[in-house]
Amino acid sequence: MSDMGAEHAFRQSVQSGAPIVAFDFDGTLTIRDSFTEFLRWRAGAGGWALGLVKLAPAVAVYARDRDRGRIKAASVKEFLKGAPRAELESEAEAFADAVWSQFMRPDALKVWNDWGAKGAHRVIVTASPETTVAPFARRLGAAALLGTQLVFDGDDRVTGAFATANCRGEEKVRRLKAAYGDDVQLAAAYGDTSGDTEMIAIAQEKGFRVFKERP
Repeated sequence: MSDMGAEHAFRQSVQSGAPIVAFDFDGTLTIRDSFTEFLRWRAGAGGWALGLVKLAPAVAVYARDRDRGRIKAASVKEFLKGAPRAELESEAEAFADAVWSQFMRPDALKVWNDWGAKGAHRVIVTASPETTVAPFARRLGAAALLGTQLVFDGDDRVTGAFATANCRGEEKVRRLKAAYGDDVQLAAAYGDTSGDTEMIAIAQEKGFRVFKERP
């Protein structure tokens, strides 16, 4: 089973006439990659260092093929495999609470809130796992969260696999179309890497690397 529960918890219907606005999460709303920071925080200094040593072969492969999905899957297997869903969700909540004030970009939050004041349907579209981003999305008041989904086994523990493709590039557009229809129209989209360009391309207002502020 996947972590689709995290996604559906945010899947609010679009109110008639409400503009849909998509935000990347890591590096756009935040100052750095949230999943890497979560794994580091969860593992502790010693566990993080040991895990990186074990990941060396996967890192060497990534240096050749630049497959972000593969290196992310290797990281999940190393640092999260076997973790109970409830424990992981609780840790994700604690992490969000611990880093929020040092992690979120003030100018990005202003634009997020401005769109909210306009009644926009704000969706976070991220390559990070939905389970770890969900606490941030709840705190932001996101209407929807589309991210990479983890797989949990029959005992509700992380298997180390993904239920979906890594949510970047064309996959972001595919997920938006699956959620809102093939004719989805974005009033605006914001991102900061090449993995966001396809999503930004289908938006009326194209926000690429527009947020610079740090807490």
